[in-house]
Amino acid sequence: MGVHMKIDIDNLTEAELIDLNNRIVERLRFLHQMRAHAKMLEFKIGDRVSFEPEGRSVVVGMLTRYNRKTVTVITDGGERWNVAPSLLRRPEDSGRSEDHAPNVIRLRKKY
Repeated sequence: MGVHMKIDIDNLTEAELIDLNNRIVERLRFLHQMRAHAKMLEFKIGDRVSFEPEGRSVVVGMLTRYNRKTVTVITDGGERWNVAPSLLRRPEDSGRSEDHAPNVIRLRKKY
């Protein structure tokens, strides 16, 4: 998995430790974003997706937008969710064929 280096942190100054910490945090953030981006690419705009919010039943809707860290899903009931791509799944077969899946979603009017 790459070159393994040992860093003797006992001999680093406070400033060097802070710099090392910042570089580690940035690298971890980059790896997380790369995984999220790869997961986003498993789906395309218009795909029907499902996810299960904590404490609620499965939500099904249409992926409508890629955001920086999330995707936007509009549910069949018109709710809008920003969801981490890692939570998305293909909806379970609910007995209807893809030909009968709605391609129009009724949105609630904001007053």
